[in-house]
Amino acid sequence: MAVFSSVSSSLLLTFFLLFGLSVAREILVGGKTDAWKVPASESDALNQWAERSRFQVGDFLVWKYDGGKDSVLQVSREEYVNCSISNPIKVYSDGTTKVKLDRPGPFYFISGAKGHCEKGQKLVVVVLTPRGRSSGIVSSPAPAPAPSFAEFEGPAVAPTSSANALHGGILMVALVAMSGLFM
Repeated sequence: MAVFSSVSSSLLLTFFLLFGLSVAREILVGGKTDAWKVPASESDALNQWAERSRFQVGDFLVWKYDGGKDSVLQVSREEYVNCSISNPIKVYSDGTTKVKLDRPGPFYFISGAKGHCEKGQKLVVVVLTPRGRSSGIVSSPAPAPAPSFAEFEGPAVAPTSSANALHGGILMVALVAMSGLFM
């Protein structure tokens, strides 16, 4: 009876650790409240910040700006490249914009203020494909190899928050603990 109680307690703890830390994050664009503006230099551009950041499905991007003077437009890749404000996917102008990253792949944003996109006020965010799920892109017809322990290792790039590192570490501990239960 004590063994069953210990096993069920371990499984319950593992469940809460794995799923309790998988909450969406709210990420302030540029890491500061005044980041949605024409960049003063190339190093000040939001795409520099986005390249150093990691975005996951379920995260929220948050912009803080003067809604009377600017807006955020979610656009297609073509509109992004051409700085076209004529046919946006979505328009946000409330001053505190919150966009859910609801799928893997690129998201394109430009300023709705005339001339700002051409001066560099634009952002591309690439959302990572969740592990264990297909991106829908098939690279070869060969069958997939059996899962290995290496698939559970974290990426080479450091996570942007300690929560990501903690989640990956807990996942490894939980997998090791669960494998011990079935031996």
